Amino acid sequence: MTTLPAASAEALATSQALSRHIRQTIQAAGGWIPFSHYMEMALYAPGLGYYAAGSHKLGEAGDFVTAPELTPLFGRALARQLAELLPQTAGMVYEFGAGTGQLAIDLLRELAALGRLPQKYVIIDLSPDLIERQQHNIRAALPGYFDRVEWASQLPRELDGVVIGNEVLDAMPCEMVFRDEQRQLRQRGVAARGDGFSHEDRDFVDARLAGLAAELVPDIPRYETEISLANRAFIATLAGALKRGAILMIDYGHAAREYYHPERAMGTLLGHYRHHTVQDPFYLPGLMDLTCHVDFSAVAQSGIDAGLDLIGYASQAQFLLNCGIVGLLEQLDANDVMRYLPQAKAAQRLLTPQEMGETFKAIGFGKGVDIDWLGFAQGDRCYTL
Repeated sequence: MTTLPAASAEALATSQALSRHIRQTIQAAGGWIPFSHYMEMALYAPGLGYYAAGSHKLGEAGDFVTAPELTPLFGRALARQLAELLPQTAGMVYEFGAGTGQLAIDLLRELAALGRLPQKYVIIDLSPDLIERQQHNIRAALPGYFDRVEWASQLPRELDGVVIGNEVLDAMPCEMVFRDEQRQLRQRGVAARGDGFSHEDRDFVDARLAGLAAELVPDIPRYETEISLANRAFIATLAGALKRGAILMIDYGHAAREYYHPERAMGTLLGHYRHHTVQDPFYLPGLMDLTCHVDFSAVAQSGIDAGLDLIGYASQAQFLLNCGIVGLLEQLDANDVMRYLPQAKAAQRLLTPQEMGETFKAIGFGKGVDIDWLGFAQGDRCYTL
């Protein structure tokens, strides 16, 4: 931890205030809370959590970089898929967790070029400071289309259009479970220890979680992993609200057989702080992003159980290739090295298996729309789920 960049005095004060709030919550709960409750407060506690306070999160000055921040080619390729789907719906786009607004900018610009501008582009976000940045950035980049963009803090009652989420599922609070030396499964929670926090394992307080853990966790000693009830509930909620349209989620994760592989005994939970990976989830609460990989088998089953058509599941690289990202790159002038080279390097990062191309996946659901999507025309891996 000594190699990590120092936090400012103001940021430390915010983290300390959040830590006090979490300790009080733990004390009020009898000395222990599920890890999901800790993660929810660390990320979303009003005015204090990572996504609810005013720190920079994305980009070079933040903690991590997402695909839209790397290159507009990501959004331009994605727009090709949306252009197919929007005419089959009421023409609405709903984006969850829009970050700096860059994906919205790239999508709107490319959809306009394709003659497929949405009727409305609705951003659903819980971060006040990110919403402010989104509004500023979209207004500055696309003043002529700004009136098409709306913001909401909760899911609309009915959805008729295309729902998109890039790196949304990984930021939802997850539960942690642990199989101990005697191979007993227990729920991993959080207790207060001095000025900090520590893991503490207890018997399950949620029967559904206990059942999923018994089904998913390998029968080997000292195995730690995550199970996301929030991901399952989110997809089911979207399905219930979707009158007609499509859901497209892009995130890093695995099918269940790989996620809960016997060799993945330390789970996937990670912290992201100033472009460093942090193993300790209790480091500077509120100043560090917390994420866990997505179990796409669970996401797929949740959508199917809720009445959606599972359209496709593919690596991010395959999805973007199907959507024509190479052709978009070829449209750029390779002789203009200062402009072309950064875009080519960014595209390589999106597509290379050792970078984002294989770790990130795309999954699509539909209701009342064509099941043949451009993005899954080749390399569909639904059979692996």
